[in-house]
Amino acid sequence: MGRRVAITGFGQTHHSARRWDVNGLELIQEAVSRALEDAELSLEDIDAVVIGNMDHFEGINYVDTWSVEGAGAFMKPILKVTTGGTTGTTIAIAGYYHVASGLFDNVLAIGWEKNSESDTTGAIITCSDPIWDRFSYSGAIPSLAVEASAYMKRYGVTEKDAARVTVRDRANAVNNPYAHLRKAVTIEEVMSSPMLTEPIKLLDICPRSDGAAAVIFSSEDKATRICRCPAWIQAVSVRHDTTWFGDIDYTRLVSLESAAREAFKIAGIREPLKEFDVCELYLPYSFAGLKWMESIGFCGPGEAPRLVWDGQTDMGGSLPVNPSGGVLSTNCIGATGLLRVGEAALQIMGRADKRQVEGARLAMVTGFGGCFWSDVLVLGAEKP
Repeated sequence: MGRRVAITGFGQTHHSARRWDVNGLELIQEAVSRALEDAELSLEDIDAVVIGNMDHFEGINYVDTWSVEGAGAFMKPILKVTTGGTTGTTIAIAGYYHVASGLFDNVLAIGWEKNSESDTTGAIITCSDPIWDRFSYSGAIPSLAVEASAYMKRYGVTEKDAARVTVRDRANAVNNPYAHLRKAVTIEEVMSSPMLTEPIKLLDICPRSDGAAAVIFSSEDKATRICRCPAWIQAVSVRHDTTWFGDIDYTRLVSLESAAREAFKIAGIREPLKEFDVCELYLPYSFAGLKWMESIGFCGPGEAPRLVWDGQTDMGGSLPVNPSGGVLSTNCIGATGLLRVGEAALQIMGRADKRQVEGARLAMVTGFGGCFWSDVLVLGAEKP
């Protein structure tokens, strides 16, 4: 087992549909500056950098080279990571391993995206096999619609059940000054929003945001000096599923089931619904806020709607989910998972302001992307 590692700093940009005031380099620098300020560190204190985004979305490659001035990586080791929608959480896990290895004491992990300059659907379509998959896999929304339809048919879940997830996360985003969408919505507004691909409607799906995030990972001896209450990494797990969309079991998220089980075993979690204080889950659309909670093990198959309607995942409930507003409120893809990690760290540190869950000591983070891949991280106030 490597060294103990903690998160000691977090910075994020203000997110919006179009950040015309900055280019990619400046967007990255904005998040980096805020992370360094949060940890009260300078670039001289950073030993290495991990950075990533969905570079084929913007069509601008080699972010690890052209971003050096904004990332603060001049004459430092820098590693580029890109794993689809899981990029942000994979960046975090790579940053963790950089420090746990003993090679570095302070590592800066950076995720970013300028979706206003990208063609998300065009890029995602070309990732599927042109013979076997592309005729039916026409982008992110249709593939998620297939999953939602299979889940609804298997367990009798309704579109209104999913709408309740959107209502929860969008209400939480009102308290997050950095969120892209900061307007609460009602069940009726979700249900009457334009249909995109049945059963997914406009307010069931995440926005496309411009933004960046930066998280600082520190070794044990550094962390206790830098931060009064660091967020310690208790466990991490990564699972990448098949690249053939036709082979995926859409009635369950196998990769999340496997990643969660491994992370829980490492962290000693036996009853996740009772033991976690807060969760930042990567939910790119509303139905994921039901089915994927079942894959984690918060409840049995088909039982998630009851948890949501009963208010157990609301602020003030037994397990608040996405106090930040989550992906349904902000989605700068390369940074999206890293935002989940940073927001969970703020909860453990007790510095989440109006979105703080009182007494949060143990948090869970998930990442999602690619061919239904999953990442899981467990953060806690206690050293592992």
